[in-house]
Amino acid sequence: MVASAMGHVLNPPVSTSQIWQWLAEVSDPEIPVISVTDLGIIRAVEWQEGECVITITPTYSGCPAMDVIAEEIGKTLQAHGIKPPSIVYQLSPAWSTDWMTEAGKQKLSGYGIAPPQQQVVDISSIQRYREVQPAIACPQCGSVDTQLVSQFGSTACKALYKCKACLEPFDYFKPH
Repeated sequence: MVASAMGHVLNPPVSTSQIWQWLAEVSDPEIPVISVTDLGIIRAVEWQEGECVITITPTYSGCPAMDVIAEEIGKTLQAHGIKPPSIVYQLSPAWSTDWMTEAGKQKLSGYGIAPPQQQVVDISSIQRYREVQPAIACPQCGSVDTQLVSQFGSTACKALYKCKACLEPFDYFKPH
């Protein structure tokens, strides 16, 4: 429920759970097979004084896709009869690949991007990742006989790998 300026309790036009379902229709502009909810960047959906407020966290600070994502969220809600929401950008705590859904990770793999292979619980996990690279399975053939080519792939959140079995290059969504 939402309190009006005069203290009256108003019912929001739709439930927040319905809005979450609609947000699952919003694709990431860089990886169109994964939704912003599967990616885990939607932090909160609330009604405040009759206005829908959606809190999002970028995968990386300065992520160029965030403005497009905010615009697509607004368009999606408008298509369902909700006026454009207020978008709040929350940078702390920083987004983590731990927030991705299992369905999202499977969609990445099906799209040809190897999903994160480990959870990032704290900064020591990041340091261990740098010291000991986990075996990254090729999303094309499944082989773990792969090689890191570059820490930077098609975007800052991905690394470039090559499969030694099928010889295909592929992106790996780096855990962070």
